[in-house]
Amino acid sequence: MPESSSVPDPVPGVPAGFQRRVSGGPYFRALGDIYWRPLDDGGGAVIALRVAESHLNIQGFAHGGMLTTLADGALGTNIALVRAQRGGERGGQVTVSMTADFLASARLGDWLEAHVTVTRLGQRLAYANCDLKVGERHILRSSAVFAFVDRPLPPAAQAQLSDG
Repeated sequence: MPESSSVPDPVPGVPAGFQRRVSGGPYFRALGDIYWRPLDDGGGAVIALRVAESHLNIQGFAHGGMLTTLADGALGTNIALVRAQRGGERGGQVTVSMTADFLASARLGDWLEAHVTVTRLGQRLAYANCDLKVGERHILRSSAVFAFVDRPLPPAAQAQLSDG
């Protein structure tokens, strides 16, 4: 269940406007503390985290698997938020395909933000792009296609979206 309130307490080291969220499945939650900042238009959110030691590869940079996991989660979350904002039925969705281009390295302590643009919502498929950034430094660029599935979301997932 999401942990958010109308007036969130500031968290040291977390930029203003970001709220801690507990969302996603067990695999995504294994990334640790995830934050989000709703966009002004109400159609999505910037998803972010502080790069921790558990996110690093043997070379001391953020692991590519962690980066793609964050991008995939941010893409799916934003597609769900945009779909709900547009009055669409909120059911499940799955990643059909995702590409990722690794452009730079994220390091321990970096504030890593996922900025998503939903480019198309169809009846069965959604298309979106995600840019992971540390400040102005572009870390990863990805594109994905998601398919809407017929089964409804489990109650816990429905609650995560409705508490936003």
